[in-house]
Amino acid sequence: GKQHCRISDQETNGKNPASSPSDFSDPVYKEIAMTNGCINRMTRDELRSKLAEFKLDTRGVKDVLKKRLKNYYKKQKLMQKEPINGESYYDYICVVDFEATCEEGNPPEFIHEIIEFPVVLLNTHTLEIEDTFQQYVKPEINPKLSQFCIGLTGITQDIVDKADTFPQVLQNVIDWMKQRELGTKYSYCMLTDGSWDMSKFLNIQCRVSRIKHPSFAKKWINIRKSYGNFYKVPRNQTKLTIMLEKLGMSYDGRPHSGLDDSKNIARIAIRMLQDGCELRVNEKMHAGQVMTVSSSTPLERAPAPQMPRYR
Repeated sequence: GKQHCRISDQETNGKNPASSPSDFSDPVYKEIAMTNGCINRMTRDELRSKLAEFKLDTRGVKDVLKKRLKNYYKKQKLMQKEPINGESYYDYICVVDFEATCEEGNPPEFIHEIIEFPVVLLNTHTLEIEDTFQQYVKPEINPKLSQFCIGLTGITQDIVDKADTFPQVLQNVIDWMKQRELGTKYSYCMLTDGSWDMSKFLNIQCRVSRIKHPSFAKKWINIRKSYGNFYKVPRNQTKLTIMLEKLGMSYDGRPHSGLDDSKNIARIAIRMLQDGCELRVNEKMHAGQVMTVSSSTPLERAPAPQMPRYR
């Protein structure tokens, strides 16, 4: 007959303190493996029913639902074992998604300047957006925005004309982060949707403004990489709207608003944390180039923010 998964709250509360997570002969790992096999054979309706039983989110495509249920069961089984090392987590994640000057087709010689600097502060303990920062930036090389840029971002000429230049906005960001004791009382890291925000837009902007690349933004979580690796999907399935759709969510707000984009990226990060993903730094800037940070390296935390020196 058809095999059914026996997953219940009572079953997941067993204790076996004598074993260690590295001891794969421990029966708990065999139970987890057997349960994963059962979960792989479940239909989407069965998955949703079981998730609802545990009061978990039932939205998302089948592969996401399977991953969510597997991680819930694994977490329950391991909960009574050795506590998770505190080094595995950040207290906060700062989600950033810049908007920059652009032209239709973006000629190769065009210099992109940041015109919106948003930060969404995600509390990893409460899994809630705790605060936000947003300021517009006055471009210097191409002070007049193209009609394409205005239409894409919703940022008008009047907005940037009244804004501060980048060094002042960066100082305001750093002051905001210091007030929230990031890097001193609380550990944190940066998170972006892809590599470009830090490696291209911020890098170019710092050169334009003749300042060093800020130390707190030299390492970050590329959520596209984290999402693809965690849910086992190809790179072409990691665009913002597709990630939201696969998780059973829709975009909230105005696309290409830096703050709205950042909030939606934070929603994906929250869901991934709920599903058992350990979001951690996976990219960094080194000698002007983007490099991958291996998951086997010690956890990368961002330093206390400070204003970079002028070049």
